[in-house]
Amino acid sequence: MIVDFRTVSVAELARRVREKEVSAREVVTASLERIDALNPDFLAFMAVDGEQALEQAGAVDQLVASGADPGPLAGVPIGVKDSEDAAGYRTTFGSTLLATAAPAVHDSVLVARLRAAGAVVVGKTNLPEFAWTSHTSNALFGTTRNPWKPDHSAGGSSGGSAVAVAAGMVPLATGSDGGGSIRIPSSCCALSGFKPSHDRVPTGDSRGAGWLGLSTKGVLARTVEDLVVALDAVVGPDPADLDSLPRPDASWLDALVAPRVPARVAWSPGLGYTEVDRSVMAVAERVVAALDALGADVVEVDTVFEEDPMDDWLAIVEPCLLRTLEPHEARWDSVTPVLLAMARHARTLPASRLVRALDRCRLMNLRLVELFRDVRLLVTPTTAGAPPPNALGGKGVVNGVVDPSWVRLTYPFNMTRSPAATVCAGLNVDGLPVGVQLIGPQHADLVVLRSAAALEEALGFRATAPL
Repeated sequence: MIVDFRTVSVAELARRVREKEVSAREVVTASLERIDALNPDFLAFMAVDGEQALEQAGAVDQLVASGADPGPLAGVPIGVKDSEDAAGYRTTFGSTLLATAAPAVHDSVLVARLRAAGAVVVGKTNLPEFAWTSHTSNALFGTTRNPWKPDHSAGGSSGGSAVAVAAGMVPLATGSDGGGSIRIPSSCCALSGFKPSHDRVPTGDSRGAGWLGLSTKGVLARTVEDLVVALDAVVGPDPADLDSLPRPDASWLDALVAPRVPARVAWSPGLGYTEVDRSVMAVAERVVAALDALGADVVEVDTVFEEDPMDDWLAIVEPCLLRTLEPHEARWDSVTPVLLAMARHARTLPASRLVRALDRCRLMNLRLVELFRDVRLLVTPTTAGAPPPNALGGKGVVNGVVDPSWVRLTYPFNMTRSPAATVCAGLNVDGLPVGVQLIGPQHADLVVLRSAAALEEALGFRATAPL
């Protein structure tokens, strides 16, 4: 293979293309060959168009030959989560309901901005049906397998994107995060992942706000630096998105020149409402020592939230799922049973229940405002359990007990709209990746990114999946 995407940075790869050390066509060909070799075993991609990808790569090479700059992602192959429109590809959301949908005519805002920066779309990545859960499996395409242990879950819902990066099929892929869907699969696959502040990456399409503001778009990559190179190209307002945030004043990549952690950091293993698997804690607790070595005063906070906010999160998600499924009601017999039960339950909820759930989001954020008066960063394990066996069908295991909500540490920060990252702390006793989650104050994306980069460097996890 001309390049191993797991050992070269995105910025370095693009530099090589811009400086004609390697052509974009050669880079994309390497990606397509890697997909061809590994995807049958891991099912990261559910659609690939090599001809279109090579044509895009050729256009990048023409720009380079003419002396023009193709952009900071010149020739970088990317996967696009199949909840995101990419021109020429169907957007199926992993559902048989949309298996014969017409190919998208236009890119989403995120994909269009990545292409404008020089990236080359090679295909669409797998996800659970309508991105509703943390296990990437669906009736249309099948189950995505974790490259660290193929009989274990890759997480979700951006599991196809995570596996595509972790297996070295592409160096970068898109994702979305409505309850942990970037952070969870990044943690499961030993990647660094980041959920930006809500609408930092605009939506700007006709589908409306993802899950009433819970869901945020982003990218998945191996390292914080790779994430930031891509995010620099895609953040900023879009007139079609009512809530999109202004573009940051300066490049985020420039701000990572001197990564650092804040002077005071809160460590809260279970946030006050859950236990964490012992094998996860054994790895995650290394982070406390690493933060201390970086000069942070680490304060343990037993209770961030008094109770698990899952019921309120579901009270927002379920009506949104019903909105998605209602146009296809005549074919509901093909929908994942749990997903269908959630949509039907939404019909029984009074409007006041949704309002109370939105009020809960506000109150949870006020609790974080109080917390961040004393500290500048909150750190937790990313998941309460390690990546579970695929045989459990999406359920996890916490201290020997089967637990359907082994990911209950991520969705609170979708409710508060907080920027949040995950960094790999290492492998547990079973050789499965363990991530730690970093949460910052409202719109303090750079606090989180600088801290994640510093912690990533201090922890020094550089291993790649044993493929």
